Amino acid sequence: MTQWLTLSRAAHVLGISRAALQRRVSAGDLPSFDGRVADTDLIRCFPDLDIDARLDDSGAFERVVQVREQSFGRRVRERSLPSAELLAQRLFVQGQELAEVRRHLSRYHQLVLDLQQRLAALPHPELRPLARAVEDGLHAVLASPVETNPVALMDQMLRSFSVQVTFRPSGHECAVEGRDTLLEAALRAGLSPSYGCASGNCGLCKARVISGEVRTVRTGDYPLSAAERQQGCVLMCTHAPVTDVTIETLEARGPADIPAQELIAKVRAIEPLGGETLLLHLQTPRSSRLRFLAGQGATLSVAGLLGSFSADLPIASCPCDERNLHFHVRHTAEDDFATRLFAGALKVGDAVTVRGPWGTFVLDADAMPTRLMLVAEGTGFGPIKGLIEHALAAEETEAFTLIRVDAPGRAYLESLGRSWASALDDFQSHSIESADPLAGDVLETLRKTLAERQPVGLRVAGSARFVTTVMALAEAAGVTDRLSLTLD
Repeated sequence: MTQWLTLSRAAHVLGISRAALQRRVSAGDLPSFDGRVADTDLIRCFPDLDIDARLDDSGAFERVVQVREQSFGRRVRERSLPSAELLAQRLFVQGQELAEVRRHLSRYHQLVLDLQQRLAALPHPELRPLARAVEDGLHAVLASPVETNPVALMDQMLRSFSVQVTFRPSGHECAVEGRDTLLEAALRAGLSPSYGCASGNCGLCKARVISGEVRTVRTGDYPLSAAERQQGCVLMCTHAPVTDVTIETLEARGPADIPAQELIAKVRAIEPLGGETLLLHLQTPRSSRLRFLAGQGATLSVAGLLGSFSADLPIASCPCDERNLHFHVRHTAEDDFATRLFAGALKVGDAVTVRGPWGTFVLDADAMPTRLMLVAEGTGFGPIKGLIEHALAAEETEAFTLIRVDAPGRAYLESLGRSWASALDDFQSHSIESADPLAGDVLETLRKTLAERQPVGLRVAGSARFVTTVMALAEAAGVTDRLSLTLD
């Protein structure tokens, strides 16, 4: 019997990105209906699918063995496997489904046997060939080997470890793995649901379960009313799905949907990145997270004995890890914040006031570009990095082109672009060193790449002079989806 899977579920089963699967659909290689694909079409489209190799690649069996064999596997269990209670509940539900299938098969088998007996009891000779055909057909079915559908088998195996969540009204989907809550899984998948504390106290991540079953996996103090509980409302930060579920919740469609926030974060690390650039790593409290979109920025303020100092900085990390905020700070004499940071005015454990987020340098959650070109000058790579990580988490962008321009000896994190290019099928990374970011060879490379990679969504971050020139090139090339961030 044909089994229909959503694109997200099919991509998860095959171990490929949703964008790669969508590319096959767009090319006409893989038929789809109402956002779903048939398992038989997946087998035809991916004839080399090796279920044993796929299981190995998924790491699911390896993780189970690792947890079983390692006495210090608590952290592994927390990251890789659902809790014992949740796993038992999922297996129980699968057992119920299997029992129901067996009951149906038993009824059909008995129906065929009854038909066979009734035909044999009839006195009409002309019905004997029909009776023999029924008997031969039954024997053939019972004697034939069971055909293994690798897609269905992999799907059933993965359902014990991860389930699918569909969000309404947006239609977005994500897989929930390990001990992730509904909220954690949504953030890891590049979604932007409403939330605040992420610890069950504020109630901002309230959602209504439309179908499926969820279970409380963490405690929280926010009291749901009797009417809300009756309607199926739960807190996404304290619940995990037992089965595939559909929930109704608010999601941010753009910067206007993200409220202004203020919190106190602690310095987790200050590390050199190369090229006279430091990584400032802040960590928010467990009870208060900064909700933001990739590409946005925040205002950092520090009060100390030697005076206060502050800066508006773009966030260089992805909202999928909302507690850890990264900022790239370059040593510039005119920048008081950078000067003090390089002089050691901030140390690990110090408190930093974070206000934000601000900015519209983001990707459209409802119309993610299938081809994305990102151009960064200097520390413009910070917000660009956040956009790339967000797009990779969302798995809807098929092709990336990254162009970095920096002065000789000032480039940093160059290996990151190379690692993306080596790990992803259609990711191009170019680094250009030039004392003048608008030199002729730089502009020629930009013109050529824009012409080759059309149509494209363009995001440019850097100095005002650089951004203005690149945006003019993009307008001349006919690029309509373009946004820029000026760092001056």
